[in-house]
Amino acid sequence: MSDDLWAATVPATSESSPSATEVLPVVDRPVATPPRRRRGRSVVRVLLAVALVGVGYFGVSLFQVWNTGRASQAREVDAIVVLGAAQYDGRPSPQLQARLDEVLRLWPEGIAPLVVVTGGQQPGDRFTEAEASARYLVERGVPESAIVFENEGTSTFESLESTAAILADRGLDRVLLVTDPFHSLRSRLIAQEVGMEAYVAPTSTSVVTGPRSAALHLKEAGGVAVGRLIGFGRLSVLTG
Repeated sequence: MSDDLWAATVPATSESSPSATEVLPVVDRPVATPPRRRRGRSVVRVLLAVALVGVGYFGVSLFQVWNTGRASQAREVDAIVVLGAAQYDGRPSPQLQARLDEVLRLWPEGIAPLVVVTGGQQPGDRFTEAEASARYLVERGVPESAIVFENEGTSTFESLESTAAILADRGLDRVLLVTDPFHSLRSRLIAQEVGMEAYVAPTSTSVVTGPRSAALHLKEAGGVAVGRLIGFGRLSVLTG
């Protein structure tokens, strides 16, 4: 058989055709994420977003607590209200004394005709916080006739709610709150919630400093953050 005839009888093989033993490449196909895993990722994203919002909200509240305690809003009002603190058998504690000294600094300026002293009696005490405050102020020149007593409250909310009622009976509602810097913002917000037009005069001689002050600023920021959401009256009930 001639070479030409042999070539004609043998089928031509294309160079591009795979041989019988050649392995075709495997094409990767995306694997679908199970629905349960997708839901888990969505929940994690939502929780992270909520956590970030919460941290931001707390941070804003902390800044506001700090900033409010840095400057006095002293102006003409119907009454100066000094928030109570511990007393020892009729003698103000250093913390309460600092608040009262701020009242004594403001009184000669004639910004208010009245001073409301607040705070009730702890078990075993002979005097209320209000009574200890009044004695201290009268001994240093504030007329007894200018002193108004709120001596039932055992918390900031109770004292300010009672103060609002006492002043409302006199047709008054514009107050200047005297307390520690860390306590100023929450006190003002509570006073506004119970119906008073409130400003603050943080004491410049507070004995609460250093780590204790930092801890109380953090605590107050939490109280402010929660109180704004659920109301300070409800918060007072929940925290006792």
